[in-house]
Amino acid sequence: NIIDTPGHVDFTIEVERALRVLDGAILVLCSVSGVQSQSMTVDRQMRRYGVPRIAFVNKCDRQGANPIGVKDQLREKLHLNAIMFQLPIGLEEKHEGVIDLVKMKAYTFDGDNGENIIEGDIPAEYMDEAEVYREEMLDAVSMFDDDLMEAMMEEDVTEEVLKKAIRKVTIAMQVCPVFLGSAYKNKGVQKVLDAVVDYLPCPIDVENTA
Repeated sequence: NIIDTPGHVDFTIEVERALRVLDGAILVLCSVSGVQSQSMTVDRQMRRYGVPRIAFVNKCDRQGANPIGVKDQLREKLHLNAIMFQLPIGLEEKHEGVIDLVKMKAYTFDGDNGENIIEGDIPAEYMDEAEVYREEMLDAVSMFDDDLMEAMMEEDVTEEVLKKAIRKVTIAMQVCPVFLGSAYKNKGVQKVLDAVVDYLPCPIDVENTA
């Protein structure tokens, strides 16, 4: 079940009710305005109910979009261990898709509503940046997972080992994975839904107390 609550202060009670029964949450942020005062309130509520979250930086197609800056704000203002799990392919009007740092693949979204997902190799001009951010992600996750640390030492990091480690640290709220895209143009949303399945808890992974 997906519960969508407004972030607005007028709906504080609805947000409380929703968070009390949720297993995991997607914290949606604007890539231009970043962490707003209401993001702080919702973050506090999430912590109160121990809800693991992933962050989705939306509106990457808007003027002034800066998803990396929003990741920094998540660290500074909300004190989350926010780590980029994706990088943008172009920003503002040039926003085409995302680079997946787990699979190390590029995804572009075609069609009227971005319904055609095209997987391809990472464009050469983004490769250096992708490798830097992947290294940062591996370091952050391996701090809390010995299996991944071992795999890194043996230089044998498989997607399966990595996903298992990410799931563990996300549920334990030790890392906050950051995804990005444009919901309006349906770019990147599909990958976030995959991340919900891969990294957020199922009902038996968490304890709900009323």
